Amino acid sequence: MLEIRDLECGYGPVAALKGVSLGVGEGELVALIGANGAGKSTTLRAISGLVKPRAGSIKFRGEEIAGADPAHVLAAGVAHCPEGRRGFPYMSVADNLAMGAYLRRDPIKVREDFDRVYSDFPRLAERRAQPAGTLSGGEQQMLAIGRALMSRPKLVMFDEPSLGLAPTIVEQTLGIIRSIRDDGATVLLVEQNAFAALELCDHAYLIETGRVVRKGAGKELIADPLVRAAYLGG
Repeated sequence: MLEIRDLECGYGPVAALKGVSLGVGEGELVALIGANGAGKSTTLRAISGLVKPRAGSIKFRGEEIAGADPAHVLAAGVAHCPEGRRGFPYMSVADNLAMGAYLRRDPIKVREDFDRVYSDFPRLAERRAQPAGTLSGGEQQMLAIGRALMSRPKLVMFDEPSLGLAPTIVEQTLGIIRSIRDDGATVLLVEQNAFAALELCDHAYLIETGRVVRKGAGKELIADPLVRAAYLGG
């Protein structure tokens, strides 16, 4: 579904990605792990069009999208749930969800998706008229996930979904992401909790200083001595 080859990105003179190559198959949950600043978030931003690559290829379902406008990438079926939730704090929960569907022209199905999100996240249904900025951290994460799903994506990208959440909410959030994959969507996950990500995923890539240095099934990387020593506490 997604194929990245020799991707290079940077910010000014700083090279953030130095020839990253990876693939995500349809229906898979793939994780990117690594230290802060390794290039994981930049990879997602390049896919969604928020960062323009200096070189390399990003193909989604056979279409080259490297350097494409973010609206085009979203319309193609890629949703990006960013780090920090990035809600519209003064808008209601319902209006935030509607923003996730702003490119769609199928009002009946959009209403069905509102009902589905409210069914999956009853707290959002209770707070649909409440300003998003007044929600708790966990509720804001639910809203960010729900907003991404409102575009009916084929690929959902999550950037650090557990960041800043209480342990019980982290478990709930990762369970929701698993259920999204189980419902048929493809998922690309960047997650600071490397062990949880590797347990959850089908395949994973370890990124260090802008390069992929390990790849394999989640269980394989959990057993890898380098990964265990550097990211799993030995």
